[in-house]
Amino acid sequence: MPDITKTVDAPAEETSAPVVAAAPQKAEKARSLWGDAWVDLRRNPYFIISSVLIFLLLLISAFPSWFTSASPTDGDLVKHFLTKPELGSIGSPDWFGYDGQGRSVYARVIYGTRASIIVGVAVTAIVTVLGAIMGMIAGYFGGITDAILSRLTDIFFGVPFLLGAMVVLQAFTDRTVWTVVFALAFLGWTQITRVMRGAVITVKQADYVHAAQALGAGTVRILFRHILPNAMAPVIVVSTIALGGYISAEATLSYLGLGLASPTVSWGVDISAGAAQIRVAEHILLYPSIMLSITVLAFIMLGEAVRNALDPKLR
Repeated sequence: MPDITKTVDAPAEETSAPVVAAAPQKAEKARSLWGDAWVDLRRNPYFIISSVLIFLLLLISAFPSWFTSASPTDGDLVKHFLTKPELGSIGSPDWFGYDGQGRSVYARVIYGTRASIIVGVAVTAIVTVLGAIMGMIAGYFGGITDAILSRLTDIFFGVPFLLGAMVVLQAFTDRTVWTVVFALAFLGWTQITRVMRGAVITVKQADYVHAAQALGAGTVRILFRHILPNAMAPVIVVSTIALGGYISAEATLSYLGLGLASPTVSWGVDISAGAAQIRVAEHILLYPSIMLSITVLAFIMLGEAVRNALDPKLR
């Protein structure tokens, strides 16, 4: 019988290229609510425009002499208020014309920015701190504490804002910027209190708050480390929008003769003076009104942009 030999095929030579291990991808860090809001704000044209305007207003209020060399209080009766503004002379004292006392309207518009910005920022800061603390206490503790603070808030909330500010200002013979700040802050904290109270009632039901309580964290730590950062978003939105309203309220009080008065330079004072001459010299009223409208609009636009960024339902 013939020999049967088994032939075993040699293994095929591997010709495939070596496998290169893929570089591990870096895990993207999860963003917080504030991180997401900042990303959205940087893409929002309203936020960019309003931020540029507000930065310019802050710069004007801090360094008015950079923008005009004229004095807002020195008058020259040779400069007649019936003379039309020289719109081609940009930045000069003649740019916006002169008022009835021969003072440069452009210089007064520039220097009037300081009073309006100080009033708006100071009132907003005071009512935000005061309203946030009262709302946080009322919302967290509840019970009799909530009842007392809520009824107190309702009493102040029932007083008309401008009417109440007029009554308060009547008690002062010398009405300065800080007098107006006190009058507006005295009645302006109620809305922030209500917003903060509602936010705290929602946040205190969260699991991380219950966990902190179970671990024995103190009340102050829970309020300022866990509740306050997570309840501030709606308060920031309301405060930013209200800032423009406080600037408008100061101009209204000054226009009525119950707010700022000379020698303090204020847009409301100039608008009041220009109202009597609107038919013959409309520029005295026009340019302070335009500046006031731009300022209020800038802060309202900023508040709307912040609201859209912090509200998940609007994304």
